[in-house]
Amino acid sequence: MAAVTLLSAGCGTSETAQGGGTDDAAKALPVAITGPQSDVYMRGGGDALRVKPFPEISAPIEQKVQHALRENVLSIAKVPGETSAKCPAGITLKSGAVSKCVVTYAGAEIPYDVKISDSYTAGSSIISYTKEPKKALLVDKLVYQMINERYGAESGRTDASKVACDKLPAAKAFDYGADTGFTCQYWGEHAKNGEPGYRTVRLKIGSNSSSYNFEEVE
Repeated sequence: MAAVTLLSAGCGTSETAQGGGTDDAAKALPVAITGPQSDVYMRGGGDALRVKPFPEISAPIEQKVQHALRENVLSIAKVPGETSAKCPAGITLKSGAVSKCVVTYAGAEIPYDVKISDSYTAGSSIISYTKEPKKALLVDKLVYQMINERYGAESGRTDASKVACDKLPAAKAFDYGADTGFTCQYWGEHAKNGEPGYRTVRLKIGSNSSSYNFEEVE
């Protein structure tokens, strides 16, 4: 959950993975992870993860909130993409009021709760609020990047190679804690009862909007 303070209007301020043999190749997942992914900003991102143009100082509060929500979902995705936002019933300017908004990223819809600060008073020139995504966002390039960092050449592991994943959607919304149904894999020298083979990694959603759990399957 993120807290924001605004001035109100009018005020200044793939490849196919290759296995060790014919049988192993047939078991390889379709998207080979051979290195870092392009356009993934694990830290920072600068203008690549900003939404322009910025709202004018005199813009309505709803427009400012929608802009902030679009940038928030980009900070979660860590990959540039088309965004939009809407708040069907508008933003209720009342102490403690919660408004419902929806942000779309690359076709995936993420619902948000926007809560006005309990300390807000009618007519105040300063509007503080929190924004909370109610679903998690899976982004294909981000998953591939994280799998590469964990099991690929940059991981420092000597027991993992031939990293690959299912073909993931560019973006998809999931409930927190959900099993996505998607898997990745790596080739290990001792992956199967001490023998060489593929080790499956199940992709699950974490407990917040920007975390994934990679669960190795025995």
